[in-house]
Amino acid sequence: MKLTVIIVNYNVKYFLEQCLHAAQKAALKVSSEIIVVDNDSVDGSCQMVEEKFPEVQLISNRENLGFSKANNQAIRISKGEYILLLNPDTVVEEDSFLKIIRFMDETPEAGGLGVKMIDGKGRFLPESKRGLPTPEVAFWKMSGFSKLFPRSKRFSRYHLGYLDENQVHEVEVLAGAFMLLRSETLDKVGLLDEDYFMYGEDIDLSYRITQGGYKNYYFPETTIIHYKGESTRKGSINYVKVFYNAMIIFAGKHFSKGNARRYAILINLAIYFHALLTICLQFLKSVFLPVVDALFIYLGFAILLPNWEAYKFQRGYYPAEYLHVAVPIYLLIWVGSIWLNGGYRKNIEFGRIFKGLFWGTLSILVFYSLVSESMRYSRALLLMGSGWAFAVLPAYRFLLSKIRITGMELELGKQKRIAIVANEIESRRISELIISSGLKIETVGFVAPNEIIHNPLFLGNIKQLPEIIRINKIDELIFSSEDIPSQEIIRIMLDLNDLNIDYKIAPPESLSIIGSNSISTAGDLYVVHINSIARENNRQSKRVFDLVLSISLFILSPFLIGFVNHKSGYFRSIFEVLSGSKSWVGYCSANPDHLPSIKNGILSPASIFPETIADKKKDELDIVYAKDYRIMNDFEIVLKTWRKIGKL
Repeated sequence: MKLTVIIVNYNVKYFLEQCLHAAQKAALKVSSEIIVVDNDSVDGSCQMVEEKFPEVQLISNRENLGFSKANNQAIRISKGEYILLLNPDTVVEEDSFLKIIRFMDETPEAGGLGVKMIDGKGRFLPESKRGLPTPEVAFWKMSGFSKLFPRSKRFSRYHLGYLDENQVHEVEVLAGAFMLLRSETLDKVGLLDEDYFMYGEDIDLSYRITQGGYKNYYFPETTIIHYKGESTRKGSINYVKVFYNAMIIFAGKHFSKGNARRYAILINLAIYFHALLTICLQFLKSVFLPVVDALFIYLGFAILLPNWEAYKFQRGYYPAEYLHVAVPIYLLIWVGSIWLNGGYRKNIEFGRIFKGLFWGTLSILVFYSLVSESMRYSRALLLMGSGWAFAVLPAYRFLLSKIRITGMELELGKQKRIAIVANEIESRRISELIISSGLKIETVGFVAPNEIIHNPLFLGNIKQLPEIIRINKIDELIFSSEDIPSQEIIRIMLDLNDLNIDYKIAPPESLSIIGSNSISTAGDLYVVHINSIARENNRQSKRVFDLVLSISLFILSPFLIGFVNHKSGYFRSIFEVLSGSKSWVGYCSANPDHLPSIKNGILSPASIFPETIADKKKDELDIVYAKDYRIMNDFEIVLKTWRKIGKL
């Protein structure tokens, strides 16, 4: 056997599913096996692999053993001449395995190989090629010099920024997300060091490969998508601590004692500095808007007060306590009310701000009416100050959104505009999945994966994507991996990189659509949320709904009976539900074997349709109904179809 692909998974089921779809396609061109090692996931990953990928070998651990131990488990039973360690949050091209094996066969001195990686927006990931993090290299990276001089041979050695990303190069360190290893090399230098729980093991093994007389190569002739940030959240203090502690382990094993000690001191300083910086930044971010709101409102009172005095009374009419005591109390009430109404959540929504100001003003007026007359300074100033707040707070937030400050984007109710690149069947399936996700997304239209010219269903074909995006103001493309090869998806992402749009991929027969918008943030995911009808609280809620609705329909029967289509069955249906033999809403089919058992329904999701629908469509409706149950779904079905009550 030529290749063993090893994927270590931990609670990223939907990403693993997409990764396996792509890996299986690539494996068709090479004699290979795929092994998934699951580190005690609780998101149903193992069940998904067993059901959808029965040919994949699954090792299901009962505890999280970490990255190194889990990979070593699979390496020890592997049969391949080459071992590929692959992250579950990656997508490979159809010919990726063929190309990397061919290169290794032609390059006998190569012990390991990494490939070109892009993020979910098509941007090159610099960690695709890395240098050894010696004390000097680590210092230039942590000090920020590597960012200031990204092409410098001295300062950018961590990510080897001076090497062309589109050329094959010999490198020192391979990325653990995609790490191809020669089996005979592992026999000589050893497996992954299990002292590393996560992070650092790729650096350690890469170093031992070069020490063993082999070379590591960066191979950009195939490209993969890496949804960086999915398997782990990168940016937290805990991540920094774990990562840099892995560097300390590495230094202790491979550097001289003096260098290792200095390296450890440097790393610990970096950890504490990063932790302090993170805490300070989080605090500043949390208080920034409330403080600025208070300052702007206070500024308004400071401007209004002397002008109102000059117009109505005389300068100095109001005591100093008004600005020093009364106004700060008003500010606390306004800011607190805005906070309670969600005005300080991420992204700007004017409705929350106005609601907070309204209730804050109402509270202040109530407070104003309750205090002694000596503290009732001026109702007119209070109303003018609130008017100032209503005008200024949204205005300066609008300016912040225009200068594109992160977290200050406007939420104006605008729906994200997407186009689906798929054939007709998959386009409709993906469209229904998006609707089921409940997100504010507008499906503008479909794009044909082939070169069809005129078809009313499609906006155009895949070769017309730049024009389709520009004319229809598309924000995001969703590709069907059933219809479009990964290689083609990656090529399109690279070609359209300048258009600044988002991308997602929909695996076949999946309830998820996966993507990642940033190298520094977790990838996002459109997924139909699971709220199974089998849950005890859902069953109880459904029964309560049945009883309440039955009683209501019986009471209202003198008014409704004249409008139903099947009068004789109207009361029969009510009594069947009251007795518990039936429910108002059930499955379209009679209790499918693969879904939780529920009572037969008087109505069903299929009742909404004016005509009889196909059995396959009924099965799809039943699945959606069973996995995402809500009382409002039952209520909506009854509301739309109550005239059909009593139909046999």
